[in-house]
Amino acid sequence: MIYLLKFGASFILPPGIFIVMFMLLARCCYKKGKSRIAGTIFIITFLLYVLSTGWVAENLVGNLENIYNPPAYPTGDAIIMLGGGATLDRPDVTGVGELRSVPANRLLTAVRLQKILHVPIIVSGGQVYEDSGKEAVIAKRVLMDLGVPENKILVEDKSLNTKQNAVYSAKILQEHCLEEPLLVTSAFHMRRAVLNFKQAGVAVTPYPADYFSNKEHVFHYNKLAPSAAALADTEMALQENLRYIVAKYLKF
Repeated sequence: MIYLLKFGASFILPPGIFIVMFMLLARCCYKKGKSRIAGTIFIITFLLYVLSTGWVAENLVGNLENIYNPPAYPTGDAIIMLGGGATLDRPDVTGVGELRSVPANRLLTAVRLQKILHVPIIVSGGQVYEDSGKEAVIAKRVLMDLGVPENKILVEDKSLNTKQNAVYSAKILQEHCLEEPLLVTSAFHMRRAVLNFKQAGVAVTPYPADYFSNKEHVFHYNKLAPSAAALADTEMALQENLRYIVAKYLKF
Protein backbone atom coordinates (compact mmCIF):
# COMPACT_ATOMS: atom_id res chain seq x y z
CA MET A 1 0.00 0.00 0.00
CA ILE A 2 2.87 2.35 0.82
CA TYR A 3 4.41 1.85 -2.63
CA LEU A 4 1.04 2.31 -4.32
CA LEU A 5 0.51 5.63 -2.52
CA LYS A 6 3.94 6.82 -3.60
CA PHE A 7 3.18 5.83 -7.18
CA GLY A 8 -0.10 7.73 -7.16
CA ALA A 9 1.43 10.80 -5.54
CA SER A 10 3.95 11.07 -8.36
CA PHE A 11 1.13 12.08 -10.73
CA ILE A 12 -0.03 15.03 -8.63
CA LEU A 13 3.46 16.54 -8.27
CA PRO A 14 5.71 17.91 -11.02
CA PRO A 15 6.52 16.59 -13.53
CA GLY A 16 3.73 14.02 -13.19
CA ILE A 17 0.94 16.58 -12.93
CA PHE A 18 2.08 18.21 -16.20
CA ILE A 19 2.15 14.83 -17.92
CA VAL A 20 -1.46 14.23 -16.84
CA MET A 21 -2.52 17.71 -17.97
CA PHE A 22 -0.89 17.37 -21.39
CA MET A 23 -2.43 13.93 -21.87
CA LEU A 24 -5.84 15.46 -21.14
CA LEU A 25 -5.05 18.27 -23.57
CA ALA A 26 -4.16 15.72 -26.26
CA ARG A 27 -7.46 13.91 -25.62
CA CYS A 28 -9.38 17.20 -25.88
CA CYS A 29 -7.70 18.07 -29.17
CA TYR A 30 -8.47 14.61 -30.54
CA LYS A 31 -12.14 14.93 -29.62
CA LYS A 32 -12.30 18.27 -31.47
CA GLY A 33 -10.95 16.66 -34.61
CA LYS A 34 -7.42 18.02 -34.30
CA SER A 35 -5.83 14.60 -34.51
CA ARG A 36 -2.45 15.79 -35.81
CA ILE A 37 -2.03 18.25 -32.94
CA ALA A 38 -3.27 15.62 -30.50
CA GLY A 39 -0.74 13.10 -31.82
CA THR A 40 2.12 15.59 -31.54
CA ILE A 41 1.19 16.49 -27.95
CA PHE A 42 0.86 12.81 -27.07
CA ILE A 43 4.27 11.86 -28.47
CA ILE A 44 6.04 14.76 -26.73
CA THR A 45 4.25 14.04 -23.45
CA PHE A 46 4.97 10.33 -23.63
CA LEU A 47 8.65 11.07 -24.27
CA LEU A 48 8.69 13.39 -21.24
CA TYR A 49 7.07 10.66 -19.16
CA VAL A 50 9.56 8.00 -20.23
CA LEU A 51 12.56 10.26 -19.53
CA SER A 52 11.10 11.09 -16.11
CA THR A 53 10.92 7.49 -14.91
CA GLY A 54 13.42 6.03 -12.49
CA TRP A 55 13.75 2.89 -14.64
CA VAL A 56 15.03 4.81 -17.67
CA ALA A 57 17.21 7.14 -15.58
CA GLU A 58 18.74 4.22 -13.69
CA ASN A 59 19.66 2.40 -16.89
CA LEU A 60 21.07 5.47 -18.63
CA VAL A 61 23.23 6.41 -15.66
CA GLY A 62 24.11 2.77 -14.99
CA ASN A 63 25.43 2.32 -18.52
CA LEU A 64 27.93 5.10 -17.87
CA GLU A 65 28.82 3.86 -14.40
CA ASN A 66 29.55 0.31 -15.60
CA ILE A 67 32.23 1.35 -18.09
CA TYR A 68 34.99 1.25 -15.45
CA ASN A 69 35.35 -0.77 -12.25
CA PRO A 70 37.65 0.29 -9.41
CA PRO A 71 40.78 -1.88 -9.27
CA ALA A 72 40.74 -4.47 -6.49
CA TYR A 73 44.34 -3.61 -5.54
CA PRO A 74 44.92 0.04 -6.49
CA THR A 75 48.47 1.25 -7.01
CA GLY A 76 49.95 4.56 -8.07
CA ASP A 77 52.16 7.45 -7.03
CA ALA A 78 49.40 10.10 -6.86
CA ILE A 79 45.64 10.52 -6.56
CA ILE A 80 43.83 13.11 -8.66
CA MET A 81 40.44 14.12 -7.29
CA LEU A 82 38.19 16.19 -9.52
CA GLY A 83 35.89 18.85 -8.10
CA GLY A 84 32.20 19.12 -8.83
CA GLY A 85 30.77 22.18 -7.12
CA ALA A 86 31.05 24.08 -3.86
CA THR A 87 29.21 26.80 -1.98
CA LEU A 88 30.87 30.17 -1.55
CA ASP A 89 29.70 31.48 1.82
CA ARG A 90 28.01 28.68 3.74
CA PRO A 91 29.58 28.09 7.16
CA ASP A 92 31.45 24.81 7.52
CA VAL A 93 32.96 23.11 10.59
CA THR A 94 36.38 24.74 10.19
CA GLY A 95 35.79 27.54 7.72
CA VAL A 96 33.50 28.99 5.09
CA GLY A 97 32.48 27.21 1.92
CA GLU A 98 31.37 23.60 1.60
CA LEU A 99 31.75 20.93 -1.06
CA ARG A 100 28.52 19.79 -2.64
CA SER A 101 27.44 16.17 -2.29
CA VAL A 102 29.04 14.91 -5.53
CA PRO A 103 32.61 16.14 -4.86
CA ALA A 104 32.20 15.28 -1.17
CA ASN A 105 31.66 11.65 -2.15
CA ARG A 106 34.69 11.81 -4.41
CA LEU A 107 36.74 13.25 -1.55
CA LEU A 108 35.79 10.40 0.80
CA THR A 109 37.09 7.90 -1.72
CA ALA A 110 40.28 9.90 -2.26
CA VAL A 111 40.95 10.10 1.49
CA ARG A 112 40.56 6.36 1.96
CA LEU A 113 42.88 5.65 -0.95
CA GLN A 114 45.45 8.08 0.44
CA LYS A 115 45.37 6.28 3.79
CA ILE A 116 46.23 3.06 1.98
CA LEU A 117 48.80 4.34 -0.51
CA HIS A 118 50.30 7.33 1.40
CA VAL A 119 50.69 9.27 -1.85
CA PRO A 120 49.92 12.92 -2.65
CA ILE A 121 46.38 13.99 -3.54
CA ILE A 122 45.95 16.54 -6.31
CA VAL A 123 42.66 18.34 -5.75
CA SER A 124 41.53 19.92 -8.99
CA GLY A 125 38.82 22.55 -9.36
CA GLY A 126 38.58 26.32 -9.44
CA GLN A 127 35.85 28.88 -8.83
CA VAL A 128 33.54 28.15 -11.76
CA TYR A 129 31.00 30.91 -11.09
CA GLU A 130 31.10 34.20 -9.21
CA ASP A 131 28.82 32.80 -6.51
CA SER A 132 30.48 29.37 -6.17
CA GLY A 133 33.35 28.36 -3.93
CA LYS A 134 36.93 27.64 -4.99
CA GLU A 135 36.63 23.87 -4.95
CA ALA A 136 40.26 22.81 -4.56
CA VAL A 137 40.91 25.25 -1.70
CA ILE A 138 37.86 24.02 0.20
CA ALA A 139 38.77 20.41 -0.52
CA LYS A 140 42.26 20.96 0.89
CA ARG A 141 40.80 22.26 4.16
CA VAL A 142 38.48 19.26 4.46
CA LEU A 143 41.30 16.82 3.64
CA MET A 144 43.44 18.32 6.40
CA ASP A 145 40.49 18.06 8.80
CA LEU A 146 40.36 14.36 7.96
CA GLY A 147 44.02 13.87 8.79
CA VAL A 148 45.75 14.13 5.41
CA PRO A 149 49.11 15.93 5.92
CA GLU A 150 49.34 19.32 4.22
CA ASN A 151 52.50 18.28 2.37
CA LYS A 152 50.50 15.45 0.77
CA ILE A 153 47.96 17.83 -0.78
CA LEU A 154 48.62 19.56 -4.10
CA VAL A 155 46.15 22.26 -5.11
CA GLU A 156 45.04 22.97 -8.67
CA ASP A 157 42.54 25.83 -8.31
CA LYS A 158 42.37 27.31 -11.82
CA SER A 159 40.33 24.80 -13.82
CA LEU A 160 36.74 25.51 -14.82
CA ASN A 161 35.87 22.22 -16.57
CA THR A 162 37.10 18.66 -16.99
CA LYS A 163 39.42 19.48 -19.87
CA GLN A 164 41.15 22.12 -17.78
CA ASN A 165 41.24 19.70 -14.82
CA ALA A 166 43.32 17.42 -17.03
CA VAL A 167 45.60 20.09 -18.53
CA TYR A 168 46.45 21.81 -15.24
CA SER A 169 46.78 18.54 -13.30
CA ALA A 170 49.17 17.26 -15.96
CA LYS A 171 51.46 20.21 -15.25
CA ILE A 172 51.47 19.46 -11.51
CA LEU A 173 52.24 15.79 -12.18
CA GLN A 174 55.18 16.81 -14.36
CA GLU A 175 56.48 19.32 -11.81
CA HIS A 176 56.52 16.67 -9.06
CA CYS A 177 57.73 13.79 -11.27
CA LEU A 178 54.53 11.80 -10.73
CA GLU A 179 53.74 9.31 -13.47
CA GLU A 180 51.13 6.79 -12.28
CA PRO A 181 48.09 8.70 -11.01
CA LEU A 182 44.82 7.24 -9.85
CA LEU A 183 41.89 9.31 -11.07
CA VAL A 184 38.94 9.74 -8.68
CA THR A 185 35.70 11.17 -9.99
CA SER A 186 32.04 10.19 -10.16
CA ALA A 187 31.46 6.91 -11.99
CA PHE A 188 29.09 8.53 -14.51
CA HIS A 189 31.77 11.12 -15.32
CA MET A 190 34.76 8.77 -15.56
CA ARG A 191 34.66 7.95 -19.29
CA ARG A 192 34.91 11.61 -20.31
CA ALA A 193 37.48 12.38 -17.63
CA VAL A 194 39.75 9.53 -18.79
CA LEU A 195 39.44 10.81 -22.36
CA ASN A 196 40.34 14.37 -21.35
CA PHE A 197 43.39 13.18 -19.42
CA LYS A 198 44.47 11.03 -22.36
CA GLN A 199 44.19 14.08 -24.61
CA ALA A 200 46.36 15.96 -22.11
CA GLY A 201 49.01 13.24 -22.36
CA VAL A 202 48.27 11.58 -19.01
CA ALA A 203 47.52 7.87 -18.62
CA VAL A 204 45.41 7.42 -15.49
CA THR A 205 44.08 4.45 -13.56
CA PRO A 206 40.34 5.08 -13.14
CA TYR A 207 38.94 4.75 -9.64
CA PRO A 208 35.23 5.61 -9.96
CA ALA A 209 33.29 6.85 -6.94
CA ASP A 210 29.97 8.51 -6.11
CA TYR A 211 27.74 5.89 -7.72
CA PHE A 212 24.09 6.77 -8.43
CA SER A 213 22.89 3.26 -9.28
CA ASN A 214 23.41 -0.39 -8.42
CA LYS A 215 25.42 -2.62 -10.73
CA GLU A 216 22.38 -4.83 -11.28
CA HIS A 217 19.03 -3.15 -11.86
CA VAL A 218 15.97 -4.67 -10.19
CA PHE A 219 12.61 -3.68 -11.62
CA HIS A 220 9.82 -2.35 -9.40
CA TYR A 221 6.65 -0.68 -10.69
CA ASN A 222 7.48 2.45 -8.69
CA LYS A 223 10.37 2.96 -11.07
CA LEU A 224 7.73 3.76 -13.70
CA ALA A 225 6.52 6.72 -11.65
CA PRO A 226 7.62 10.10 -13.03
CA SER A 227 9.79 12.26 -10.80
CA ALA A 228 11.88 15.41 -11.04
CA ALA A 229 14.86 13.53 -9.55
CA ALA A 230 14.69 10.85 -12.25
CA LEU A 231 14.37 13.50 -14.97
CA ALA A 232 17.45 15.26 -13.56
CA ASP A 233 19.42 11.99 -13.62
CA THR A 234 18.30 11.35 -17.20
CA GLU A 235 19.40 14.84 -18.19
CA MET A 236 22.75 14.28 -16.47
CA ALA A 237 23.35 11.04 -18.39
CA LEU A 238 22.33 12.53 -21.74
CA GLN A 239 24.48 15.61 -21.10
CA GLU A 240 27.45 13.42 -20.18
CA ASN A 241 27.11 11.44 -23.41
CA LEU A 242 26.87 14.66 -25.43
CA ARG A 243 29.91 16.16 -23.73
CA TYR A 244 31.87 12.98 -24.37
CA ILE A 245 31.08 13.18 -28.09
CA VAL A 246 32.09 16.85 -28.17
CA ALA A 247 35.33 16.10 -26.28
CA LYS A 248 36.21 13.14 -28.50
CA TYR A 249 35.44 14.56 -31.91
CA LEU A 250 35.70 18.33 -31.45
CA LYS A 251 38.50 18.18 -28.84
CA PHE A 252 36.62 20.70 -26.71
